[in-house]
Amino acid sequence: MKLLSQDRPGGPLISAILVLLLIGLALAPFLFPGTRALDTAARICVFVVLVASYDLLLGYAGIVSFAHTMFFGFGAYGVALTSEHMGRSFAALGIGTLSGALAAALLALAIGLFSLRVRAIFFAMITLAVASAVAVLVSQMSALTGGEDGLNFQIPRALTAAQKYADFKLFGVTLNGKLLNYYLVFSCATVLFLVLLRIVNSPFGRVLLAIRENEFRAEAIGYRVVWFRTGATVLSAVAAALAGSLYAIWLRYVGPSTVLSFEIMIDILLMVVIGGMGTMYGAVVGAVIFILAQNYLQGLMGLAEGALQGLPLLPQLLDPDRWLLWLGVLFILSVYFFPTGIVGRLRRR
Repeated sequence: MKLLSQDRPGGPLISAILVLLLIGLALAPFLFPGTRALDTAARICVFVVLVASYDLLLGYAGIVSFAHTMFFGFGAYGVALTSEHMGRSFAALGIGTLSGALAAALLALAIGLFSLRVRAIFFAMITLAVASAVAVLVSQMSALTGGEDGLNFQIPRALTAAQKYADFKLFGVTLNGKLLNYYLVFSCATVLFLVLLRIVNSPFGRVLLAIRENEFRAEAIGYRVVWFRTGATVLSAVAAALAGSLYAIWLRYVGPSTVLSFEIMIDILLMVVIGGMGTMYGAVVGAVIFILAQNYLQGLMGLAEGALQGLPLLPQLLDPDRWLLWLGVLFILSVYFFPTGIVGRLRRR
């Protein structure tokens, strides 16, 4: 509890949900067999960190930024480039992770110092311009980044399915490098989430909340608002870059559409809103709901369409090709019934 600063989820229901999600992710390879289920669980782990890092910026510091996927991409490309040039080794993964995090921190520091003095929408437009410029630059530097095709790279054999650690199966699961890779992603994501949770419950996090609520009052009692906001921007960028590194290690591929796309930025915003801004636990709930919907809603609609054949109108409405429409409807309903997010609403109850 000292590590978490006694930040309890806020009620038995939300606590039970979070415990079930933690158990589900921890035992995902054994509870949900299959490549697709394991890939979905790994993506959830990565996006929990990514969404939590953005919530530090938006929900706690009150800063609207559209450059978060840029920092995510820095971490991913850092791992890809070092693995490409240094070979498949853990040293390459470590150096790439640190390089991506350092590059993200330096750029976030520069953006913060030179841009956070402007207000609200103007800062958001600056971050959008910088992120767009970086995305175009990465797409055009084909010799280094692979351009639009991206980079496929190799990771250590110990983290691939080719590496077998036992001749038997444990509860029907092969003990190989892919399993080890998943638990690397899961454990690192858990540690990063706990670190972010500790940050927002530290004195630094309390000052960020004060600045979010009343910037002029915080300035009047002696806090350097720009410095605290810049610090939040840097910490958020580093966490996003580390999440990008985990994503690259899992996928063994990076490309502009995978880690730098503006669609990912929109997805992050949706997850923050669904889970609840200013509640780190909301990042977990939002990421799980959104990624499960992205991966399985279309399939569920296909099953429903087949079961309702012969009925008027319903099969057409549940056509799997309309899954994005229903995803939008689910988002609208969640915002309507949970305006402060799911975790925020449950905490208030």
